[in-house]
Amino acid sequence: MNKLDAYKMDGLGNDFIIFDNRDKSICLTKDQIIKISSRNNIGCDQVIFIGPDKESDAYLTFYNSNGTEAGACGNGSRCVAYILMKEDNKKKISFKTKGGILRATLNNNSVHLNIGQPKFDWKSIPLSKEMNNENLKIGVNDKDGEEIVEGFSLNVGNPHIVFFVKDLNKYDLERIGPKIENHSYFPEQCNVTFAKVINKNHIKVKVWERGAGLTKACGTAACATTVAAATLKLTERFVNIEFEKGSLNIEWNLDNSINMKGEVSVIKEISINI
Repeated sequence: MNKLDAYKMDGLGNDFIIFDNRDKSICLTKDQIIKISSRNNIGCDQVIFIGPDKESDAYLTFYNSNGTEAGACGNGSRCVAYILMKEDNKKKISFKTKGGILRATLNNNSVHLNIGQPKFDWKSIPLSKEMNNENLKIGVNDKDGEEIVEGFSLNVGNPHIVFFVKDLNKYDLERIGPKIENHSYFPEQCNVTFAKVINKNHIKVKVWERGAGLTKACGTAACATTVAAATLKLTERFVNIEFEKGSLNIEWNLDNSINMKGEVSVIKEISINI
């Protein structure tokens, strides 16, 4: 049995196990990632690997708790940024992901991250066919049997769909989430967010995360919700996205890039037996 060193962190309860592969190579199988991620074991939403990169401070690879690779992870990126900035006593860093280069800055334990630009084209999301991404007309029933027919879809590193509802508590996301995640419209599956607009700068959300299930927070879902709400004129372009354990401040800039700001946990060093 091998003993591996790792970090454990979270952003608003969205938690991660992080391996540093810059000076050594840790390779885990899909089954090992699933085992580590299980809430009956150590438990996390995603497993992250920090690797070397010639063009930036590091290269990040993300794996969901079901062992599948994710293209992006907003809160996970903020946690890794915090580790790297504390390590070298820096206030600014950049790192590469599957989706491109991300840039982060530090203010106390609040990490600001620019995650790049949203994509709306059906091939870039991706969707299975050309359709109106602002309303995919997916029918969803609440607990009383009332149906809404909507769904704003976009890509912010991962494919997302956002439903705007009047009462979050009327929707059983544990039942609805996997059905929409695996809908035929999404060849690469999708993250599913239900959102309630409180005012022009405040939205409450619940998220079913692709490959991870119900999650306490999701950074890219917060970004997707902000962009969708602003596009539909439901909010301004700066929005506080409220999760179960706190809020992320999201700004969709006029240059089309998205900034995410929020606190992260302390860095916990752990050992894992594989």
